[in-house]
Parts: sequence; C-alpha cells; structure tokens
Amino acid sequence: MSSAITDYRRLWGAAGFSFVAVAFLGRIPLAMSQMGVLLLVAQSTGKYGIAGATAGALAVASAIGSPFFGAAADRVGQRPVVLTQSILGSIGLVAIVVCSDRGVSSGALIAVAALTGLVMPQVGPLARVRWRPVLALRVDEGRIRESEVNRFVDLAFSYEGAGDEASFVLGPALVGILGVLVGADGALLAAAVLLLVFGSWFAVHRTAALVPRGSEHAPTHGVKLWTAAFIVLAFAVYLMGTFFGSIQAGSTVLATQQGHPDVAGLIHAVLGIGSMIAALSLAAVPVSVLYATRMLWASGAMVALSLPLLLVQTIPQVVAVIAVLGFAVAPYLISAFALAGLIVPPARIGTAMTFMAGATGLGYATGASLAGRAADGAFGPSGPTPAFAVTIGAMVVAFVVSVATQRILRNARIVS
Repeated sequence: MSSAITDYRRLWGAAGFSFVAVAFLGRIPLAMSQMGVLLLVAQSTGKYGIAGATAGALAVASAIGSPFFGAAADRVGQRPVVLTQSILGSIGLVAIVVCSDRGVSSGALIAVAALTGLVMPQVGPLARVRWRPVLALRVDEGRIRESEVNRFVDLAFSYEGAGDEASFVLGPALVGILGVLVGADGALLAAAVLLLVFGSWFAVHRTAALVPRGSEHAPTHGVKLWTAAFIVLAFAVYLMGTFFGSIQAGSTVLATQQGHPDVAGLIHAVLGIGSMIAALSLAAVPVSVLYATRMLWASGAMVALSLPLLLVQTIPQVVAVIAVLGFAVAPYLISAFALAGLIVPPARIGTAMTFMAGATGLGYATGASLAGRAADGAFGPSGPTPAFAVTIGAMVVAFVVSVATQRILRNARIVS
C-alpha cells in the first residue's frame, strides 16, 4: 500500500498540483448537469418520463458532439476547443434554468438541453490524453525514467477513473445539497459557474500545449481506430452509461415516493464512494491480470450485486445496496478506458477517449429514458422496481458481452 501511495505522489508531482486539481474540478459540472436537469424537470413537471427524456437529451447530444470536438482537439489542439465548449456549455445550463422557470413546453426544454449537451466539454477523457505527453516531458527533464512511463500511464488511467468516480460522488452530492439550500435551479446555476471557471482554466492550462496539434496526420503504425476490440469497448461503456442513467432514475423515484426528493443526488453519490476507493486500489492489482479479465470479473460482480435492487423499499436499503455495488463499477470502467488507450493510435487518442465518454453518455440517456418510462408504468407496474430492472438488465448484457469477447480483447493489438 505504501508503494502505491508513493507512486501516486510521484505521478501527481510529475503533472503538477494545478493540473490535477483543475482537471478534477473541470469535470464536476458534467456530473452535476445530468442529475440537476433530472431533478429540476421532475420537480417542475411532476413527470419522471419527461425528466428522464430531458436529461437523456443532454446526454445523447453530448455523446454525439464529444467525438467531433475530440477530433477537433486532435487537429487544432485542446485549448481553443475546450475554451469554446466551456463558455457555450455554461450559457446553455443557464438557459435550461430560465426555460424551466418560465414553464416552456417540454419539447422546447428538451431542445435546449440537447443543444447544451452538444457543447459540454469532456474534461475527463481529454485529461487522459495529456498524461502521456506530460510524462514524456518529465523523462526529458530526468524526473522519471523512460522504463517507468508505461507503468505511470497505467497508474494515471486508474487515477483518472477514480477522478471520474469522485466527480460522480461530488456532482450529485452538490446537486442534492444545493437543491435543499437553494433549489434545483440554483444547483444547475452553480454547475454553470463551475464550468465557466474550471472548464476554461483546464482549457488554457499549460499542459494543453503539450498535446501535439494536427496529430491525426502523424504516423499511426497501421493501427486503425475502428477495430473489433474498440467497438466492443465502446459498447461496454455504453452499457455502463445505461447502468448509471437507470439507477439514477430509480433512486430519484424511490426518494420521491419516500417524501425526500431532494436527497436523490446524495443517494446516487453513495455509488461513487465505493467505486472511487476501488479505483485507487487498482494500483495494487498485478499487471499480469489483463484488462479483459478485470472486465469479466467486474461485470459478473455487478450482476450479482445489483440483484438486491429488486427488493429495496426504503432509502436506507437502496443506499446499502448501492454502496456495495460501487466497488465493482470502477474496475470495469477503468479497464475499458485503459485498454482503449493502449489499442488506439496515439494520433487518434483524443477522438477515442471522447467517443468512449460519448458512448457512456448515450447509455445514460438510454437508461434514464427507459427507467423513467418504466417508473411511470409504461411497461407494467410503476415505481422504482421497474426502473431498477433496467439497471440489472444492462449488467446482465455487460457480463454476456465480456464472456463472449474475451478472445477479441485479449488479442487486441497494443500501441506502444
């Protein structure tokens, strides 16, 4: 454990505290926006289906836009792309609040949410892109050895996974706390301010200049982006997005039925606590344990640990189940992103990471929409249990996919 702590200290020291802090804070608004929109619309309309559709529209648009902005960042650099996104995204979040307060039609609200999601920056995936050039610079400076780079890149992806999970904790938690103090509209306005400040800071941070511009024209050693393995990984994170969207919707319905709608964000935040702990602990997993193997075991664990969701009736019960379930989430997601980072050409890494994040957002939209409709009784009985059935179904599919594609993932070509 002390060795892992030492490695993390060296990793963070290599990148600099400002990069670590800004890259983390810059991703929180995205985590806040989906939950914030879900709660805001649910409270203003009283319909979970519409709330799920609005939050889902933001997520779908983000999924569509993120690969294009990622490709743009590969071509012209992250700085102008992320700065533009941060400004436009913050304006969009304010616009959602204004439209909700004025009682515009559901269609108009969904459209505004979609436009906002389209321009929201994917700070987490783009932060992953910066680690290899940052570490390469430290090699040139003699601060780390070249033989350590691959191990530190692996450690960086584990940390970034923990950062994502921490944002999933803090984002919904902030929405929940601010929802109680200043209302759901105030929570979404806070997300807009955070995005404007820290998203812009991430955009102009000195590490952005280390990522080569026009990199899509660099040699890629004959490795293609759209390999069978990458398609499998994209689908894998799509299923995880479905998991997040559906469990968030189910938690919201349950909290509302229990008379505490404002604590829905806090309930969902519990999921990220165990996941964050698991993410940081992955540094202790031997490198001999392949990412494909980690995904297989994690997906199986998520199936088993999610089944009790069909039995929960109270807030303490769902908190207990979600707290344990979180420990299986990080190993699956981190392994998928890390493996993608190894098999994708360096020239297309920005596109790949943002596409993976977009696939997660698309899955979130699917999960939130399906679970919201299920909770409204579209497929039979209403309430949180049908919503959680969507969660379990997504994990069953994830496990089946992991089993069926082990050979593909194990034999995926590695980009050095």
